[in-house]
Amino acid sequence: MGNTLRRTTPVSITDLAKLSEPSASAPGSSQAHDSYKFAYDDDAFLSRRETLGIRFELELLKPDLLLREMGIENTVVVFGSTRFNSPERAAEMLQKATTPSELAAAEKAQKGTHFYESARRFGGLVAQYNLKQEANPDKLVICTGGGPGIMEAANRGAFEMGDLSIGFNISLPREQNPNPYLTPGLSVRFHYFALRKMHFMIRARSIVVYPGGFGSLDELFEVVTLMQTNKVERFPIILVCKSFWDDVLGFQKLIDYGVINTADMKLIHFVDSAQEAWDYIAHWYELN
Repeated sequence: MGNTLRRTTPVSITDLAKLSEPSASAPGSSQAHDSYKFAYDDDAFLSRRETLGIRFELELLKPDLLLREMGIENTVVVFGSTRFNSPERAAEMLQKATTPSELAAAEKAQKGTHFYESARRFGGLVAQYNLKQEANPDKLVICTGGGPGIMEAANRGAFEMGDLSIGFNISLPREQNPNPYLTPGLSVRFHYFALRKMHFMIRARSIVVYPGGFGSLDELFEVVTLMQTNKVERFPIILVCKSFWDDVLGFQKLIDYGVINTADMKLIHFVDSAQEAWDYIAHWYELN
């Protein structure tokens, strides 16, 4: 037999509901459907799996255009833990602590304030250099992930000197709001970690990494791997607080086990202060 018009499956409730809807030919009804929306204004369409590449391209393009329009060509990227508090915040936690658990959290917060202050100092040092430069191409703008902790501290240091600073924030299940020290118009929210990390690299002239957890380690090793495999030109990768990195990662153990070479360690430079970090960058680029 040839093709048949008879249905081979039962009519569903959804099918019956559709039959009761206005006909597509009814006046004005076609404009109410998603199909009539402009493609760029159709959230459901843009969220489809098939449009993933378009979303990637948009997330790559938008921040790049923003920074170009602001004349920003070079950045110093600062990574580090979100959990280090400012001295003010740590003191407030200690003052308000009423239970043993709150007291323990407040005392723990005190231990990380020197890292916060160091990152704040570093942001200020970079900003001091920028204030002496007349042309944007000669400036190095502080760039962070835009959140709290070390990111906030570096942005704060630049802000307090009256300089620009960038925040590449990321949407998370537990919302991470931008810190208050970012320059308006230079606070960008990303959906994709991969595109965010790409933007960290596009204009980076140095990476400064303070002690941090999984996120900071991920960002660090992404950069080191790109440099080790010659995917990017070499620039300073600076790790602050050598004792932390020795305790946590034990780079010498990687050499002992033969999984990296001694020469690979030349990609990384260790310092113990904000001033040392800035001095290394200034020496590398022969800055005034």
